[in-house]
Amino acid sequence: MPTPKKGPRLGGSAGHQKHILANLASQLFEHGAITTTDAKAKVLRPYAEKLITKAKSGTVNDRRAVAAEIPNKDVVTYLFNELAPRFENRPGGYTRTIKLENRKGDNAPMSQISLVLEETVSAEATRATRAAASREKAAQEAAAGQDAAAPAEAEVTEVNEATEAAATAAAESENTTTVVAPESEETVVNINEVETQADVTEVVEEEAEAEGDK
Repeated sequence: MPTPKKGPRLGGSAGHQKHILANLASQLFEHGAITTTDAKAKVLRPYAEKLITKAKSGTVNDRRAVAAEIPNKDVVTYLFNELAPRFENRPGGYTRTIKLENRKGDNAPMSQISLVLEETVSAEATRATRAAASREKAAQEAAAGQDAAAPAEAEVTEVNEATEAAATAAAESENTTTVVAPESEETVVNINEVETQADVTEVVEEEAEAEGDK
């Protein structure tokens, strides 16, 4: 006989509760999700997850233990051959419970219990994904830094070119002043020489006129 437990029980006896859980687990494994009361879902969840854990091991002893709990051989075969491999990478949490609105009539609280059949992502894959994302982000930041540095370098180059151009212009202006200055001095000297020659000519002419008068 099943060992009775303390507190409320599904059905009127321990045997009745055992049959209720076996039927609920069979329906859950067969359809993937069922809707039942909160009390039944609360008791069914650990019961079904223990059966899935035994099915994952796949030993003959575990198969016999599951067959003793669930009399439907087709469901047991489906559990071991189809469902158990899908939970291979999941260490636990094979089922989930979702609260629903109360049942019409007796206003009983209802829940939906379903199998978590989504593929799990290993920790190594998660770390690899995060590392790849970090490398991509670093590459983008480096590219952005290079793009920001390019205009600054262009501005510095333009400033240097402008400074060099100004220095070249200043040097050219100094050279031009140095060259022009001697030319102006020579011009002044030439003018003085011309004036001197004119004065000498006038003196000579005056002397010639004076001699003529004598």
